[in-house]
Amino acid sequence: MLKKFKNSAGRQKRFAEPQTKIIMITRRILRRTKRGYSRYNLKVIPLGGVEEIGRNMTVFEYGDDIVIVDMGLQFPEEDMPGIDYIIPNVDYLLKKTKKIKGVIITHGHYDHIGAIPHLIPRLGNPTIYATELTRGIILKRQEEYKVPINVKTIKKTDRFTLGAFNVEFFHVNHTIPDSVGVAIHSPIGTAVVTGDFKFDHSPIGDAPADIASIARIGSEGVLLLLSDSTDSGTPGYSLSESTIMKNLEEIFKEAKGRIIAATFAALISRIQQIVFLAEKYKRRIAVDGYSMKTNIEIAQKMGYLKILKDTMIPISEVNDYSDEKMVILCTGAQGEGNAVLMRIVNGEHRYVKIHKNDTIVFSSSVIPGNERTVQGLKDGLYRKGAKVIHSAMLDVHAGGHARQEDLKLMINLIKPKYLMPVHGHYYMRRMHGELAESVGMKPENILIGDNGQIVEFDYQGNGKVTDERVPANYVMVDGLGVGDIGQVVLRDRQVLARDGMFTIVVIVDSKTKKVIGEPQVTSRGFIYVKENFDLVNATKKRVKDVVHHTTSKKEPVNWAYVKDNIRETVGQFLYLKTQRRPMVLPVVIEV
Repeated sequence: MLKKFKNSAGRQKRFAEPQTKIIMITRRILRRTKRGYSRYNLKVIPLGGVEEIGRNMTVFEYGDDIVIVDMGLQFPEEDMPGIDYIIPNVDYLLKKTKKIKGVIITHGHYDHIGAIPHLIPRLGNPTIYATELTRGIILKRQEEYKVPINVKTIKKTDRFTLGAFNVEFFHVNHTIPDSVGVAIHSPIGTAVVTGDFKFDHSPIGDAPADIASIARIGSEGVLLLLSDSTDSGTPGYSLSESTIMKNLEEIFKEAKGRIIAATFAALISRIQQIVFLAEKYKRRIAVDGYSMKTNIEIAQKMGYLKILKDTMIPISEVNDYSDEKMVILCTGAQGEGNAVLMRIVNGEHRYVKIHKNDTIVFSSSVIPGNERTVQGLKDGLYRKGAKVIHSAMLDVHAGGHARQEDLKLMINLIKPKYLMPVHGHYYMRRMHGELAESVGMKPENILIGDNGQIVEFDYQGNGKVTDERVPANYVMVDGLGVGDIGQVVLRDRQVLARDGMFTIVVIVDSKTKKVIGEPQVTSRGFIYVKENFDLVNATKKRVKDVVHHTTSKKEPVNWAYVKDNIRETVGQFLYLKTQRRPMVLPVVIEV
């Protein structure tokens, strides 16, 4: 019986084996079909934000579905005279507008929302998803453009579907409330975008980062982490806003005169700290700076800023109160020419002049490239007898970006298979990658590409930075013009800024082809004409010679050829005499 049972069991086992294999294969096929293994790869395309600070915009594409995260601007570089700001190039998306299921905004800073008015209409006006404060800032700015957009409010605990993607959010700390990271679940795997973040366990006017949700998302498996790299070169943990609060309070205790606090317009947490302290030490606050006034109005209306009724006064009433009872909150900590603090230093402000006992607090970090301007601003303040306090002297500013230990913590919580450092210059992203290696990530799993370079993941979750690129060049905004300033125009502006302009107007008799009178010379940014008669007269003589040798009263005149010869001859002569190359603009009038 026992033997028969064994034989019977063996026959059952042999009979069952093919069925089991079929079932397993079927289940595997169903799983792969459900996850889309046999159909599409996941593409991650940064259109900005991975070669600079700003212009943040990342595209997630799976088959016929696209989700965009952030749509920011970048402030112009020093060699871009006249440019207001730079936005991402969306040429790749223009033929795919119907595939765009939504635009997710992580927070309300302009380097993440600033391009919305220009790009959203071109992309078919897809729905924007943003937290309450971020939505308020977006809509307030949109009033300037008078183009309706659809912005839906999300909560930090929301989950919803956008095409093939399921998205959920988690709260992070930054210098503006309502900042979130986002987990984008695709059939290939989960991509997590941190947004701008830091971990602050005792923030002011905000809740600590939702570490529990971040850890849960990590425990469920994450394919790719796109993480903020801006402060990857700074050791240690990020400073807490509570530490900044204590240091600011010492300033309020010791200041004998007015306190003038300059900070970023969107640094709501710092504004709240200054409000708390002003109320505690019985000081009134006058706010100046359009963007700062706007952000305070929005944040106060939505309950993100708490201000007592009588705390704020108009800037026009600043001189109605004694110095020891006043705080002036303003923009201009970066030394911007038209910002409030620079106008105060230059004596151009209508109501505020620097007093001897004023304490000026620079409660912001210096944006790279602004160091010289900010130093000049500080010099001007000291010359007028003010006391200047900045973060190198005392911790009066905590950046909103994760330092090295925070970045390691995020990697350890998320436990991604791949890391894609974003939001920073190349060296910042490379340092971020080295941090990832120090906590155990494989070097080959750290993906560092350029703007427009496609990062692709196959059905098995294998990722790589491909050689395929989409357009990601600068699109410059100048006044009402968007993208109409190209390299040629920019180069002309650079020439004008460097060596100036030299204009020559020549009037020629249409019959005799002789110059009538003397050519008229105008110089801007090159020489002062009244002090350089010899050079000007010698130039005029050469212009007459060119006209004489390139025209004939018996034959039709090619005036374009004449002007080119004047430009070349005058340009060479001026360089020979001055070693400078102004832009030469000849104008020939035939009468």
